Amino acid sequence: MYKFSKRSLDNLKGVHPDMVKLMFAAIKNAPVDFVITEGLRTTKRQQELFKTGKSKCDGVNKKSNHQLKSDGYGHAVDLYPLPISYTNKEPYKILSNHIKKIAKELNIKIQWGGDWKSFCDMPHYELK
Repeated sequence: MYKFSKRSLDNLKGVHPDMVKLMFAAIKNAPVDFVITEGLRTTKRQQELFKTGKSKCDGVNKKSNHQLKSDGYGHAVDLYPLPISYTNKEPYKILSNHIKKIAKELNIKIQWGGDWKSFCDMPHYELK
């Protein structure tokens, strides 16, 4: 049984309660430990990611689901299975199957960036 680090807990601040609920449920019996590296983002942070090619959203004309929505929350998180690997995709797939299963059980509709065809973003999860 895993639990969140202070870093992960801090990165859940400002994230929609449904996503927070999902992440807490998922970490309890996760097949691999994971860390939440991004939650709510400022426009400045989003623009930095866009400029470096790490996001397709510029933060102004096209906003990310990480940015503040009209309900007062960000609707996305980025997470990495531990130990972090940028080349081994298998832990991401194992974790995504687990998180999708938990989301279905909780009736929380999500999308995984690893399923996207145009821009594969394996660390990314967002509310639909």
